[in-house]
Amino acid sequence: MTTRPAKSVTVAAGRRRVLARLLLLGPAFVAAIAYVDPGNVAANLTAGARHGYLLVWVLVLANAVAVLVQYQSAKLGLATGMSLPEIMGRRLRTPARRAYWLQAEVVAGATDMAEVIGGAVALNLLFGLPLLAGGAIVGVASMLLLAVQSRRGQRAFENAVVALLAVIAVGFMAGLFVNPPDAGGALSGLLPRFEDSGTVLLAASMLGATVMPHAIYLHSALARDRHGFEPDPDRRIRLIRATRLDVVGALMVAGAVNIAMLLLAASSLRGTEGTDTISGAHAAITAALGPAVGVVFAIGLLASGLASTSVGCYAGATIMGGLLRVQIPLLTRRVLTMVPALLVLGAGIEPTWALVLSQLLLSFGIPFALIPLIRLTGSREVMGVHADSLPLRVAARASACLIVGLNVLLIVLTVWS
Repeated sequence: MTTRPAKSVTVAAGRRRVLARLLLLGPAFVAAIAYVDPGNVAANLTAGARHGYLLVWVLVLANAVAVLVQYQSAKLGLATGMSLPEIMGRRLRTPARRAYWLQAEVVAGATDMAEVIGGAVALNLLFGLPLLAGGAIVGVASMLLLAVQSRRGQRAFENAVVALLAVIAVGFMAGLFVNPPDAGGALSGLLPRFEDSGTVLLAASMLGATVMPHAIYLHSALARDRHGFEPDPDRRIRLIRATRLDVVGALMVAGAVNIAMLLLAASSLRGTEGTDTISGAHAAITAALGPAVGVVFAIGLLASGLASTSVGCYAGATIMGGLLRVQIPLLTRRVLTMVPALLVLGAGIEPTWALVLSQLLLSFGIPFALIPLIRLTGSREVMGVHADSLPLRVAARASACLIVGLNVLLIVLTVWS
């Protein structure tokens, strides 16, 4: 009889632990798609093209806040076995519950509209397709992606979204290898400062719209649906710790993509006219860095629109199921939610302006998702031993005040500008 050396047993056990943790990853990468949607593309390119490296610090701060908020959402789902919409649905009276659902549905619909429009713009850039036809194609393609979730389960859907996230990362970061940013300039952008009221407005739109309400609602359900409710407190603690790794990894990827877009615009598009629209920015990228980079960028934009609209539709189903206790098949919902985007495209409304409007609507919904999340995760009655610690509660409330305040500023400045 042979005995394995203690060192070999320890190494094998360590590998199994690493593999087990890797198998837990996924839900946060689906939620992270919300942070690299076409609306983010427009804001980041505009910031870099107009102001160079000045607002790099905004994206770094925004990503830190996103990590905190998405971790709390996932922890809520794992600790309670319920999604945020389900908990709110149980706590609110019927009139309030329906009103709460309506605002959440409007926000999810506005977000979904932006994603379809972004995908339509990408198809127009790649193949010259009319925007209306492009929007219809994006909607049909997203139906196929949602069919993966319906027929093969959440894990398969996560894998498909992660693959699209990889395409997005390549598409938006490729230009940096052709024309690398100035290291000194990029580092100087980490110093918080503004130039004028225009940079304040732009920073408010970048930071204030970072936290996506539909991603908050959805992540609590994604984590719960993937892992279920673990009755053993010790195993639940380990699961929440592994989820923290999932959130940090996913949001680091999304943050790197966003920062890369700003650096690309700062290094290659600074002072170029017409970069206030996605199509104008694409034309400038093509002229500055070559057709190949322009094509790769458009492919990244297409992947962004396709992935984010699928995730947005999934979030809408989660919201409706939790608050109204009504389940509509995802594919049916996809057909219904395509209509507003197709009407906007068919009316000939400028796509980038429609994206800005969708971000404004999204701003109204942020407090309704963020404030209940922070109150619930800080409650021992709801979370038990998993309630937020005092430092985490302080950080969460400070983040909420910052985000809500900036969104109010964004709305006021947008209305009065």
